[in-house]
Amino acid sequence: MKQLAALLVLLALPCPPRAAAAVPGAGVVALLTHADAGRGLARPELFRRMAHRARARRRLLSAPANAQERALVVRAPVRAGLGGGGGGIVTNEYLLRVSVGTPPRPVALTLDTGSDLVWTQCAPCRGCFDQRLPLLDPAASSTYAALPCGSPPCRALPFASCGGGGGGRGRGNRTCAYAYHYGDKSVTVGHLATDRFTFGDADDAGGGNAGAGGSLAARRLTFGCGHFNKGVFQSNETGIAGFGRGPWSLPSQLNVTSFSYCFTSMFEHKSSVVTLGGAPAAALRGAARVAGEVRSTPLLRNPSQPSLYFLSLHAISVGSTRIPVPAAAASRRASATAIIDSGASVTTLPEDLYEAVRAAFAAQIGLPPAGIGAEGAALDLCFALPVVAAAFWRRRAAVAVPALTLHLEGADWEMPRGNYVFEDIAARVMCVVLDAAPGGEQTVIGNFQQQNTHVVYDLKNDRLSFAPARCDRLVASL
Repeated sequence: MKQLAALLVLLALPCPPRAAAAVPGAGVVALLTHADAGRGLARPELFRRMAHRARARRRLLSAPANAQERALVVRAPVRAGLGGGGGGIVTNEYLLRVSVGTPPRPVALTLDTGSDLVWTQCAPCRGCFDQRLPLLDPAASSTYAALPCGSPPCRALPFASCGGGGGGRGRGNRTCAYAYHYGDKSVTVGHLATDRFTFGDADDAGGGNAGAGGSLAARRLTFGCGHFNKGVFQSNETGIAGFGRGPWSLPSQLNVTSFSYCFTSMFEHKSSVVTLGGAPAAALRGAARVAGEVRSTPLLRNPSQPSLYFLSLHAISVGSTRIPVPAAAASRRASATAIIDSGASVTTLPEDLYEAVRAAFAAQIGLPPAGIGAEGAALDLCFALPVVAAAFWRRRAAVAVPALTLHLEGADWEMPRGNYVFEDIAARVMCVVLDAAPGGEQTVIGNFQQQNTHVVYDLKNDRLSFAPARCDRLVASL
């Protein structure tokens, strides 16, 4: 903590004021891109790296803030962010591609419903992870403005400072230095600022004057300009776009009452889509021809973790075996037994629940276990495939695996086989893609289980709707 405080003091230096561009007051449409999944890695290698990183990361959830957190359409494609070769770890995270500043500069931000702050790495970099895109340079943007220490966004941050220069809390141009950390010990430290965010094709942004019926969005948003960023990151991302319930998140800043996303498979190169704003029912109707039956469940709140999206998970079925989910601890809302988190890769279960699910799979699959150290096994719910299985691979007559269903309040989420089973035929290993979270009280539904599912967050009515979908075809239907 002393090192963190020192960094805040170091970064809290005066910055010259910038002219703030007027925010267009009308309708907004923004484009998202699903990050390029093509890194030249084979499917088994992609899976192994994803699983190892998931264990390191567990879940990308912000620590609870110690301060009280408080009919536009934004649309964009999103791609699976699979890291490159070498020693890097890859995962099936999904990247939001936007542009920041004037002139606009591209950034690639992990779409994370488990946190709030929107931030990207900035020059000068005092300690950053490697990224492929050039660092964002605030000095090169005519619309960049560092926020002063006394501004409400700065005061609302859990960790902020105004040290340096004259010491103590400054006035006037004294800028807000922030520190924001995550559950996996990742951290970003930098200056809180505002600048023009362009959603969609920067070449179409013109002067940033999006009218009421415009098809692009240029919005002035508050974000973290990170100069010291450490943790579990990869070279094709530049930061994180928080989609949580808190005041700094992208949905909150855009003042939308809904958003949706649809994640293509981590093994594909195809685009998918994220929308911010608009009527949830309209988003689902527009995708009806490429989606299956829509199901809905309440979105719950937990006062101790106000930024997260909670669901009521009653039971998990493995084939014919139904396993009840225990209520959460008395200090939490009893029905808030699961978190849906786009920033986590693999769904994690509380230890006792995981062991029950593991036993049910082992009993019904009837194959010998494959140890963690076995080639191709990165998770521990893995089985050794018989030699004959390889002969049937191309005809998709692989080993029978029991169905996996999450029984939520008012809705059953039936997982397609590809959303929870991975087979490495060459290594003769099949894994069920679930993991245990020692000490955890809630299930965390990760993005591997959300692949090829259109997920709609109705923030106004606190409802989550989902339907199986061809996410690559969803782009054209919305």
